[in-house]
Amino acid sequence: MKLQNRIELSGRLKEYLLDNTAEWQEVKIHAYQKNGWFTPEFIDLSVNNIIEHFLQPDKLLAWTKHYAIDENIIPKNVGIVMAGNIPVVGFHDFLSVFISGHTQTIKLSGKDEVLLKHLVQKMVSWETGLQNAVSFAPLLKGCDAYIATGSNNSALYFDYYFGKYPSIIRRNRTSAAILTGNETAAELEKLADDIHIFFGLGCRNVTKIFVPEGYDFVPLLKSFHQYLYFADHHKYRNNYDYNLSIQIMNNRFYMTNEATLLVENDSLFSPISQLNYSFYTDWQNTLDSLQQNNDLQCIVGVDIPFGKAQQPGLTDYADQIDTMQFLLTL
Repeated sequence: MKLQNRIELSGRLKEYLLDNTAEWQEVKIHAYQKNGWFTPEFIDLSVNNIIEHFLQPDKLLAWTKHYAIDENIIPKNVGIVMAGNIPVVGFHDFLSVFISGHTQTIKLSGKDEVLLKHLVQKMVSWETGLQNAVSFAPLLKGCDAYIATGSNNSALYFDYYFGKYPSIIRRNRTSAAILTGNETAAELEKLADDIHIFFGLGCRNVTKIFVPEGYDFVPLLKSFHQYLYFADHHKYRNNYDYNLSIQIMNNRFYMTNEATLLVENDSLFSPISQLNYSFYTDWQNTLDSLQQNNDLQCIVGVDIPFGKAQQPGLTDYADQIDTMQFLLTL
């Protein structure tokens, strides 16, 4: 397929998602049944982000114009190990390889093995030649290059097995925010989205905030009220009750709105249902320190506006590694 054909097929996928057919609705229900974290609300949110930010023809054209994509490329087979923390989280990797002209073999996470497989099957039904370009496998062997996303522990295995090939290995990352205390109620509500969307399971979710000495936490906790319904989600509630009990048993100070815990903790990473915070005295020094931290995906309120953490564009590459450039150098 020529580049223009690949872009057009991506546009057709966008129209399919927008139509939200009965078939697609059944697939989403099946994905939720397989993984209770993938609520219908969050599946739709993830898909809508893909429609708006990844599959718009004008954005795809602008994206590809940044690169010298060879129409006569000799395809390499790229093995992709996808994460399963949020719905269709590996779509950008799939799209990058597809648009580049390479073929791909995908190992899906058991937590997210329904949605992308269905979308690829739809694309193959429209363009049968694509069946030779995209395949799924339980194990990846014999690929020419690899893109693997996982935890710090799994990254050690990825390095061992894939390190001798051209590869991108992604590890644990998270996101943070630096507050001044002058944020409006609207800004705090958007920050609440950055914290809570997808139950906080994404690497772009804010798991740590930095606040000035004497910060008033009451407006922040009030902004979390839009997610009080999380307390009725059994998986989330189990995490909340467990983390609350840890604070109580250790006689630690905490704040809560009965669904989200606020805990003073130096770690950038926080468990589900908990938001860590630290106080700072110098905003610029805090920012400088965070910008040098390789555990951070983004700094909300600095790198991106409040409320935009879960709306990455085509050029917002994970771990700041240009996936498309990597593919075009194979």
